[in-house]
Amino acid sequence: MDTKFKRLPYGNSDFRRIILENYAYVDKTMYIEMLEKEANPNQFFIRPRKFGKSLFFMTLWYYYDLNRANEFEILFGNLYIGKHPTPERNSYAILQFDFSGLDTSSEQGFVKSFSNSVELTIRSFIDTYRSIIPDSAALIQRIDQTRPGNGALQIGFEAIKSAGKKIFVIIDEYDHFANDLIAMGNMAGTDIYKTMIAANGIVRDFYEKLKNAAKSSIVNRTFITGISPVMLDDLTSGYNIAVVLTMEPKYNEMMGFTQEEVEWLMRETGVNPEHIKIDMPAYYDGYLFNADGKHCVYNPAMILYFFEQILRNDGPPKNIVDLNMQIDYGRLRRLFKNESNRETLLQIVKEGGIVSELLQKFPIDMLEDDSQFVSLLFYMGLLTIKGSYLNQMRLEIPNYSVKTLYWDYIVRMVHETSPLMTIQSQPLNESIIAAAMEGDINRFIEYVSKNAFSKFSDQDLKHFDEKYIQALLLAYLFMSKIYVPMSEYETVPGRTDIYLQRDPRLPQVKWEWILELKYCKTKAKPNEIAKLQKEGEEQIKQYLGSHRLGNRSDLKAAVIVFIGKNKYEIKEL
Repeated sequence: MDTKFKRLPYGNSDFRRIILENYAYVDKTMYIEMLEKEANPNQFFIRPRKFGKSLFFMTLWYYYDLNRANEFEILFGNLYIGKHPTPERNSYAILQFDFSGLDTSSEQGFVKSFSNSVELTIRSFIDTYRSIIPDSAALIQRIDQTRPGNGALQIGFEAIKSAGKKIFVIIDEYDHFANDLIAMGNMAGTDIYKTMIAANGIVRDFYEKLKNAAKSSIVNRTFITGISPVMLDDLTSGYNIAVVLTMEPKYNEMMGFTQEEVEWLMRETGVNPEHIKIDMPAYYDGYLFNADGKHCVYNPAMILYFFEQILRNDGPPKNIVDLNMQIDYGRLRRLFKNESNRETLLQIVKEGGIVSELLQKFPIDMLEDDSQFVSLLFYMGLLTIKGSYLNQMRLEIPNYSVKTLYWDYIVRMVHETSPLMTIQSQPLNESIIAAAMEGDINRFIEYVSKNAFSKFSDQDLKHFDEKYIQALLLAYLFMSKIYVPMSEYETVPGRTDIYLQRDPRLPQVKWEWILELKYCKTKAKPNEIAKLQKEGEEQIKQYLGSHRLGNRSDLKAAVIVFIGKNKYEIKEL
């Protein structure tokens, strides 16, 4: 890369390395000042996966760590907080816990791995601050010999107290194991979640010890984050001292990139805008965590993935949607087994969103309740705020990348309830190639009719309508990676049911498509079918007369009337 440009920090959350090795750093340090000014120093803040939480934690670590005082100027001198240092900079022993990767296969395995995690963290903590802790080697030996589990916390707390210092506790992925346990349900034979977390188990004991240390001022600050508030309710009596900042409007942009920050990042790293052939906000932007937030934000991992490909190839990216962003289906699968949640998910896909109450915490027992389920989707980044509606929120799918996750979920759900439904990748791909290169849409519609729609269970047929058909077709079309399938593409006037836009990587694709979908029952009369077909033709004529899609020699259009689950009629225009 040209030395005048900074390096792109894709996959890098090491703050020190980013600063010292010429990576571009989107400056979020003004929020350190804001957090320090909060009346309550015990803070809880959550964001979806891959939203920059780990980098922010590392920034906090280096800013507050008493061992890093001699590096303050070189690390922070050019940043906001370096020019506006706060009273508590470099004044804490940093105690950071990361609860990802724990054994959730059994109650015994969980207790052992949680205890090990606490012991190893405290052991490392004492070793890190051995220069100020009297008899640090003896304390480490004591932990190794007695294996005290949560009791190691008190050893660490007393060690720092004897040194006359205070502790800043940072907990990353506080809910990682909880999400795993939720997904497991009762597979291990007992409800481990309730035993370990909601009751007087090892997790509750951990937070009670942390709360007691905060009350005695040994722990002077805490910052806890994860992706959902599901544990927050169950920990209320064990850890009820934290202020929840998740939906505070002034922290809306603390994680994630604003449009201005994305443009700065492009300039700093040398991303050539000529290689960007897509509408970036439509694909990656749209997250809003409070209706009064100033700006929507991009998912930073999505943007960095996109830019990394451009810089690596010095050309358009090979992939638009990062498959690594696929949220683990297994973590939601248990919730989808509930009929009410399935209905809610289908409603979101069909309507592009939902109006619902948005809860800041909820117990595990209530995840099958509509508002709790919708709230969980919001915290996981699958929905975002688009505005308020009376005492509720209008929540919508944030962007195109997240839409593809919903399509994937729908196909998986249908496949589970309709086991005869098959996905044959090669015939599917060939049928879409026929549409792209030969202008033949019939083979694709025949494929989905034969391999999917005709195999539907009675349960799936209850949902069968134009929107349901649309979601499934979009999912199948996305699988091929030949088109970028768009739903409700705005043409002014009107919105297409499906617009098949050629993938920017495949300029050789000859034909793009507009598909207008209609549905009627099997017993529909010929004149009813003809009426639907006529309606579709009139809609397509509007689209073809629009500024966006008019006078296109590479654009085909078709009205497809699905009749029950086994028949269809196609009329090309």
